[in-house]
Amino acid sequence: MAGQSDPHQSLFSAEEVEFIAEDETVEIIPNLRMDALNFICGDFGPFFPQIATQVPLWLAVALKKRGKCTIRPPQWMSVEKLTQVLEAERDSQRMFEQLPFHYVEISRLLFDHARDDIPDVYMARSLIEDIRDVRFHKVETNLETLTERAFALKINNLSAMEVNIVRPFVGRALQAFYKHDSLELIPDQERVSDRRPQVANNATRRHLRR
Repeated sequence: MAGQSDPHQSLFSAEEVEFIAEDETVEIIPNLRMDALNFICGDFGPFFPQIATQVPLWLAVALKKRGKCTIRPPQWMSVEKLTQVLEAERDSQRMFEQLPFHYVEISRLLFDHARDDIPDVYMARSLIEDIRDVRFHKVETNLETLTERAFALKINNLSAMEVNIVRPFVGRALQAFYKHDSLELIPDQERVSDRRPQVANNATRRHLRR
């Protein structure tokens, strides 16, 4: 896997997973007054200067590009929090720290479109990359424990991108194990018939009277 999304093996491309992540909500600080915006997915606003409000990430990026707001980074993106997560990830070889399901995509979009709103942006980006690398290494370690007797694999707190990369491989591996074991699990019909108990037919037959 090497921590990268292979479009030929993943269920979704990185762009498709990012598109899904754009529905996650973030907090923005408008710098102007604006009436409510009405969309099929919902209504957002009205907006007032310097009053924080929650909007989908795609709308936050659109307003940011037009200079109508600043985006407040989520608390988990602070350098202090990311440092704690990285240390915890390194300390445990099996457990995964709980992060937002789309932490990879959210951070990438904010780094691309709102880097001036993120304190210590370069340190935060470096920490997230380190966290991602450590987690992918742990995922690979967990996959090495798969055996031919495995019928499922449970790994808690994986992110969307991690699941997208891992799920096709795990599915194929379990399917291969199942096909391999099915030959052993299906009984040989000839041997089964030989082992069936023979019922003695010693009863005296009676002729029916006409």
